[in-house]
Parts: sequence; C-alpha cells; structure tokens
Amino acid sequence: MIVEKNGFIHHVFFWLRNSDSNEDRNLLIGGLKKLSLAHTIKDYHIGAPADTNREVIDSSYSVSWLLLFQNKEDQDIYQTDPIHLKFIEDCAHLWKKVVVYDTVDVGV
Repeated sequence: MIVEKNGFIHHVFFWLRNSDSNEDRNLLIGGLKKLSLAHTIKDYHIGAPADTNREVIDSSYSVSWLLLFQNKEDQDIYQTDPIHLKFIEDCAHLWKKVVVYDTVDVGV
C-alpha cells in the first residue's frame, strides 16, 4: 500500500451490535470484501484490533476498513457507488457505531 501525493485515505471503524458474535463479524467482513470491488478503490485493508496495550490505543472497535483512493474525487464517487450503497443496505444492521477518519497528504 503506497499512498501517492494527492492520495486520499478513508479509514472506517465499525463497532458491532453483537460484539461477541463471530457470525456477525464474518458477515461484515464478507460485505467489505464485496465492497472492495468498487472501481475507484485503489487498495484496501480489512483489520481487527491488534493485541497491543498502551494508553493511547483504542481497541474497542470490532473491524476496521482502510481504503486508499487516487484523490478526493474518487472517494466522492465511491460514496455514491451502487456497490457502496448496497453494502450499507445489507450490513448496516450489524453495527451500532461507525467512525470515519479521512486524511490527505500534508504536502511535505
């Protein structure tokens, strides 16, 4: 995963309604794998909290979804992509909370 200048990072954290349910976790991960077919996604990573423990680490989420886009415009297209909208329709019942961090290059 290399982020190019003017690249756009979209990092989504999901908290499952049933955080102890492997079935729900697997359904969400399956939905994310289907979502990865959206044509403007340059690269992606599906993750889970690492086994680390420091004061600054928040490992309360269930699944993370890191996306790389060529630019903000591609991310904007992704937001209305039918594959993305279908993912929300099919999987929104699985999560109780979603937090998104979008970042752009600082130009250094």
